[in-house]
Amino acid sequence: MHWILGIALTAAAFIVLKRWGALTPEKKKAATWKILLVSGGALLLFLVLTGRIHVLTAAVAAVLPLLRKLPALLRFAPMIGRIFGQGQGADNRGAGSSHNADAHQNREGQHYQAQTSSGNMPLKEACEILGVAPGCSRDEVVQAHRRLIQKLHPDRGGNDYLAAKINEAKAVLLSHQA
Repeated sequence: MHWILGIALTAAAFIVLKRWGALTPEKKKAATWKILLVSGGALLLFLVLTGRIHVLTAAVAAVLPLLRKLPALLRFAPMIGRIFGQGQGADNRGAGSSHNADAHQNREGQHYQAQTSSGNMPLKEACEILGVAPGCSRDEVVQAHRRLIQKLHPDRGGNDYLAAKINEAKAVLLSHQA
């Protein structure tokens, strides 16, 4: 029995190492994280099943790696609020209001859509979002937009909603200057 297990483990190690050599450095980094998380999960499961660790302690340890995904999950917060009926007061501009979609491009060059709350943002709101005066120049608008979008872009930990609002504010201010 030990011989069969040893041969199987040797064959598995050979296959894994052969595939590891064919990976790019970026894929190696992702594969390393996956291997660490899977082996850590397997270790926690083994410890729980053998009674060497309490189930609640294992659950806390299993949730810790997921905390790095928290910023990505927070972008769904406005949608969750709408689902549970929050924001139906003055901020909600009617259930039938049209949604303006701003196109964004992420680092891989793929396009995605971000929904904004309305298609007609008032000039005052656009100025407040970008932090500029109503009579500001085109360069001030572009500079304020660049400063904010660098902080709040979805690829840098921001969310689609805020990036879309910033882009809409820029478009409104530039269209009023033309």
